[in-house]
Amino acid sequence: MRIGELARRSGFSVDTLRYYEKIGLIPKPARDPGGRRDFGAADLRWLRFLERLNATGMGIRDRLRYAALREQGDATAGARRDLLAAHRAAVAARIEELNETLVLLDDKIAGYAQLDRRPCGRD
Repeated sequence: MRIGELARRSGFSVDTLRYYEKIGLIPKPARDPGGRRDFGAADLRWLRFLERLNATGMGIRDRLRYAALREQGDATAGARRDLLAAHRAAVAARIEELNETLVLLDDKIAGYAQLDRRPCGRD
């Protein structure tokens, strides 16, 4: 698929895809006889995975490190696992923090709801 189609299907802009290619976050795609980028389904799956990593707060440096390890092949599986495990632990800690914040917000909301139900003392 051409870069425009990949942009449409992935949700990334064409400029972002070119930038990701330039910095090595996505591998250089094959080129058709006219020199145009020719992306495949594997590229789309990789972009969707990168988007999930980004959505969980993984920084660009760690995504670049992961991409570089991925390019090196199966010999780096342990390093990639360790990188993802460390990120998972950070995500789990953030979820716990957010859950604690939800409890605090629920308590505050309930307190304000009680204030709304109190009689104002006037008829």
